[in-house]
Amino acid sequence: MTETRSTASAATIPQTPELSAAEKRATIRKVIWRLIPILAFAYFFNSLEKTNIGLAALQMNKALGLTTAAFGLASGLLFVGYAVFEVPSNLMQYKVGARKWLARIMITWGLVAAATGFVNSEASLYILRILLGVAEAGFYPGVILYFTLWIPRQYRGTMLSLFVLGGTLAGVIGSPLTGLLLTPKTYFGIESWRAMFVLEGIPAVLIGVLCFFVLRDRPADAKWLSPRERNWLETSIDAENALVVSKHSGLGIFRALADIRVLVLSVIYFCLKFGQYALSFFLPLMVVAFQAQAGTKMDTFQVSLMVAIPTAVAVLPAIFWARHSDKKGERYWHATIPAIVGAAGIIVSAALHQPILIMIALCVSTIGLTAQSAPFYQIPGYFLTGAAAATAFGLINSLGNLGGFVAPTVFGALKDATGNYTIPSYLMGGILILAAVLTGFLPRMFKSLDPKSLPANAISE
Repeated sequence: MTETRSTASAATIPQTPELSAAEKRATIRKVIWRLIPILAFAYFFNSLEKTNIGLAALQMNKALGLTTAAFGLASGLLFVGYAVFEVPSNLMQYKVGARKWLARIMITWGLVAAATGFVNSEASLYILRILLGVAEAGFYPGVILYFTLWIPRQYRGTMLSLFVLGGTLAGVIGSPLTGLLLTPKTYFGIESWRAMFVLEGIPAVLIGVLCFFVLRDRPADAKWLSPRERNWLETSIDAENALVVSKHSGLGIFRALADIRVLVLSVIYFCLKFGQYALSFFLPLMVVAFQAQAGTKMDTFQVSLMVAIPTAVAVLPAIFWARHSDKKGERYWHATIPAIVGAAGIIVSAALHQPILIMIALCVSTIGLTAQSAPFYQIPGYFLTGAAAATAFGLINSLGNLGGFVAPTVFGALKDATGNYTIPSYLMGGILILAAVLTGFLPRMFKSLDPKSLPANAISE
């Protein structure tokens, strides 16, 4: 490690033990193989149970008598629970530890997701979607917070991209799986869309139980690491946190809530989630609309395969982009460029009329929206640690995910009003452009976020 020139004294910044480059890489690989499989698998079902309502709508809307606008509202209500409980959930995880809290989240969301199969009216669907958001609140920012306790900053983009891969595969594998479950009309007299919700909810409960026994709260608790490896991880992270505190005076919980940088990041994330969830929830219905233009007819399973294409195309570019961001140590442009790509894809898709060309444009948009997340979520760590970071991650995710409520509600209402997806798609593209502009100008808006002044630059290999 190079010697830091930080204003903090050497006494306040832990001295990081020397490991060879090969030993460091081996340690990071150990952490990845131990933590990522179970967390990515959990995120697979987390993402699946948020968005499987999109394919269920092909049968559920008729069964419950839902309009497009009512379906959009039901899809988005999940994020109301998110918005209210994200910050308290993250603070609770910071207090009791990730092992217990992430396990609790997985078990409760699995139970509520399965209960969705028993709804019998528009109102009961609304209630279950709100409760699903309450149960799931804190999972994604909780994992991001968990990584800050396990991985030095320079490796976190790649770590997060591998975790997010679980959610991405929910679109690649999960959509066809959902479509397959929806193929029969009934299972022993039970409507297939109801059975699907139950069958896809149960695994989350089982993963939650497994999480309780497999996860450890921090490297010091990991018996599968050698003492030198544990010491390197702990002291490296402590040194990074000490530099942040010396630079930013250690923001507390309430100051983090009111910090203008956190609020701007929340607005950016709102815009990004607006685009992401509008596309996730309505892509199955958009694919069905292609049929009329192409003069073809697809069953539910074929629609699910079409829905999986954009996400499948986005998997490798997202991992490559996160690794490139880690290698270069740059976050702002690595978060800005994907937002531009996402906006361009959705705007172009709205201007096209051929289904194949529209799908290509949506693939491009999905690549951008998927690649953006890992670099973006490294930015708060430049100026926040500890409980303040837990607060900020929760606030950014909660306010940002309100885009998941507004997007399908507005998207569905505009579709009903205009009779097509053109105007909603242009709106989504414009909001993504706003996200790109704000992200690109962050270092200019806040001198403390200028890359030249960031404390992270003081520690490098």
